[in-house]
Amino acid sequence: MSFDSTYTRELPLVEAKKSFKEIDEVIALPTETKPTKGWWIAFSISSTALLIGAFCLSLTFYYGIGMWGNNNPVGWAFDIINFVFWIGIGHAGTLISAILFLFRQKWRTGIARFAEAMTIFAVMTAGIFPIIHTGRPWLAGYLLPLPNQNGVWVNFSSPLLWDVFAVSTYFTISFLFWGLGLVPDLATLRDKTTSKIKKTIYSVLSLGWTNSNRNWSNYERAYLILAGISTPLVLSVHTIVSFDFAVSVLPGWHTTIFPPYFVAGAIFSGFGMVSTVLILVRKVFNMEHIITIGHLEKMNKILLATGMMVGYAYGMEFFIAWYSGNTFEQFVFINRAFGPYAWTYWTMVSCNVIFPQLFWFKKVRRSIPITMVLVILVNVGMWFERFVIIVTSLHRDFLPSSWAMYYPTLVDLGLLLGSFGFFFTFLLLFLKTLPLVSISEIKAVVEGAQPTIHPLPGGNGQHHD
Repeated sequence: MSFDSTYTRELPLVEAKKSFKEIDEVIALPTETKPTKGWWIAFSISSTALLIGAFCLSLTFYYGIGMWGNNNPVGWAFDIINFVFWIGIGHAGTLISAILFLFRQKWRTGIARFAEAMTIFAVMTAGIFPIIHTGRPWLAGYLLPLPNQNGVWVNFSSPLLWDVFAVSTYFTISFLFWGLGLVPDLATLRDKTTSKIKKTIYSVLSLGWTNSNRNWSNYERAYLILAGISTPLVLSVHTIVSFDFAVSVLPGWHTTIFPPYFVAGAIFSGFGMVSTVLILVRKVFNMEHIITIGHLEKMNKILLATGMMVGYAYGMEFFIAWYSGNTFEQFVFINRAFGPYAWTYWTMVSCNVIFPQLFWFKKVRRSIPITMVLVILVNVGMWFERFVIIVTSLHRDFLPSSWAMYYPTLVDLGLLLGSFGFFFTFLLLFLKTLPLVSISEIKAVVEGAQPTIHPLPGGNGQHHD
């Protein structure tokens, strides 16, 4: 058995495997064994957080959004902060799966499936907040451009409507991309399992996969097409989300730097969350030989690069405000750095710009404990970035007489906690029911061949199992 030299350094234990059957056993093991004590502890914590969020959501439905800390002028607060944050988290999965696949980056193999799943669950989490922030979620159907009995039509010039189209399209394509990649692995699980119930479920979900040449040829074409469609979506979705702010006339928001700034921030936060969870997962499920330190080091390099892009954007915002000569614009940025919310601004700068500079050092990039601390700080910093953009731009507007401070309520904090509970509950269920690494792609790498998915539509689709 031969191995590709660029990957065997990353898979020292996989290289020692003598058969594909052993690879099946290693990757499929979490789906076939009973949940461990650690998994139950994590699931209990996440489900508890989810229940707290559900309780706060029920209070919001019953009493209205007056349960939140929103005021006049801060009409947007935790609702839109959380929405933008979770949409950003969802960007890393598509970037790893689609763009790195198109650029033939083999190191994506060990983490792509997991990142794709995170994308699905992050977008599902984000989708909650645009619906509830309207105050009347039971009328959410009117957000869709469909004829209705009231003759109410949507406002196509509103960026909030653009969000509906962008996010729903992104979720649909990402779900199809993720589901298609699962088909060969579901067939493997179907053939392995001895449970009749599981076999029936896997048989339905694997869509009659027979591992034939025709199956692989069609699969490769479909996967390439979806990868091509997904790639521009990575750039377009958060660009459109940034338009929620950039097309307004409010100082601090009305700037052309927002689209690339938001995209870089989304990739930055997405990779931070993927690294955070992967470090825990690889340890819990004994997959250090598949999700290696080499993978984490490459992700840390991307975090370093995108963190520098975000830092550049922070600096350019101040330059643009100064160069514009606009008194109101200048005041907003001075207020961000030295006003009553200055602690949030400097928390953002420290976590997103200063601390990631440690990734210049190889020992730091390859140190699991230090990486864990830094990626958690990235997640914290990116949440505060959204807080700074939204709250500090709103709480002091054109008239000092209407200035007000924003303070989150317990319901706000409960919904934030519940969003993390929702995300991690689905993620833990995924880890126990589906393979978190692509079995077919790992086999192709171990075999020494090109990845199972050939980026050429005319590929012969050969696969050995």
